[in-house]
Amino acid sequence: MPTAQSTGIRWILIAWIFVIAAIACLDRVNISIAGQFIAREFHLSNIQLGWVFSAFVAGYALFQAPGGWLADRIGPRKVLAIGVLWWGVFTSLITFLSPHLTAVLGILIGLRFGLGMGEAVMFPASNCIVAAWIPSSERGVANGIIFAGVGVGAGLTPPLIVYFLSHYGWRASFWASAGLGLIAGGIWYVIARDTPREHAWVSSTEAKLIEAGLPKHDSFSLTGAKLSWGEILRNRDVLAITFSYFCYGYAAYIFVSWFFVYLNAVRGLNLKQSSYYTMLPFMAMAVGSTLGGWISDGLTRSYGKRVGRCLFASAAIGFAALFIALGAQVASAQLASLVLSGGAGMLYLSQSSFWSVSADIGKRSAGAVSGTMNMGGQVGGVVTASLTPAIANHFGWSASFLVAAALCAAGALAWLPVHTTRDEEHFLSSQRFDSETTGS
Repeated sequence: MPTAQSTGIRWILIAWIFVIAAIACLDRVNISIAGQFIAREFHLSNIQLGWVFSAFVAGYALFQAPGGWLADRIGPRKVLAIGVLWWGVFTSLITFLSPHLTAVLGILIGLRFGLGMGEAVMFPASNCIVAAWIPSSERGVANGIIFAGVGVGAGLTPPLIVYFLSHYGWRASFWASAGLGLIAGGIWYVIARDTPREHAWVSSTEAKLIEAGLPKHDSFSLTGAKLSWGEILRNRDVLAITFSYFCYGYAAYIFVSWFFVYLNAVRGLNLKQSSYYTMLPFMAMAVGSTLGGWISDGLTRSYGKRVGRCLFASAAIGFAALFIALGAQVASAQLASLVLSGGAGMLYLSQSSFWSVSADIGKRSAGAVSGTMNMGGQVGGVVTASLTPAIANHFGWSASFLVAAALCAAGALAWLPVHTTRDEEHFLSSQRFDSETTGS
């Protein structure tokens, strides 16, 4: 009989979600690299370009919870495949616009909003896969691998897009992004299934290993029920990690939306230098995400989820605040890039904790819980896409980064009261009480 190690289908799925996450980030970040060319062609100011950036994040934020709900109801395999098709179409549609169109700014905003709607299903759906396929003790590493795709995709985007810009123009870069997504989505639909028991390639040994490692002792998994929206929105741990993810998203989106512009227009690096230095925070994110997942799982096995997930995330985001605050004060553009990249890496050390904890809280409603949390993060992205240039115009770019650092500090504090085993302990105490009163 094949062993769990010999099949390892769960890790094949996680690896392919890594690929899809990288392509999703390529579709998302390409406009920040090509933004100045698009702004020049369509006669947009930086403030208007910020509205276009914000439109994507608004669509992405607003459809996080609905996307998670859909993944819970009809399955992450179908939802993610449809999502990839959707965002491929909307990525390519922008290339057909002409600067002579009436209300072109409104159309750009509408298309980017639509792209955000499609991409919104990405991580809630992937968290449904994690909740169904990955034992609790492996979720830090699994989420670390998935979100390393964000760093790798965003890190490879600047040189790739600059190559297309230099040789073929910005439209070709969007066509390439869309084509890669359609291929990856088709492969996903072929290889993925919603649960291990539905997958013909999974050995019985691997299926048993997965089922044995899923969280126990919660009333929802025992009854097969899903959490209601009221239960999700009243859960104080969900509210705490959602606020922390808002702070996280605000800081992360500065790198996604404005770091290339900051290096090129503010720090004075040329186009080629800016593309290479823009890679640094995203490479740091990829390393931080994977390393953070590994450390988090190790601490969880040794000291429990309170230390391995919650306190580890708090410390990582706290150090991110320090690095971002220091990086904004450095005179050298190259050194500032390195220090700020350190902040991005520290921020992403905490990434797997957010998604592991939301899966543990949500169980069979992992899509809805993680979608709610991710909505908070994307609202932070909406705010930073437009607020960052506004703060920079009035107070300077250092102030923009200091605001991000202050929010990171607040996000670190928000983790302190989170207790991932609260529901489990409540269930166990209820079981003990029932046993004592019935005499069984």
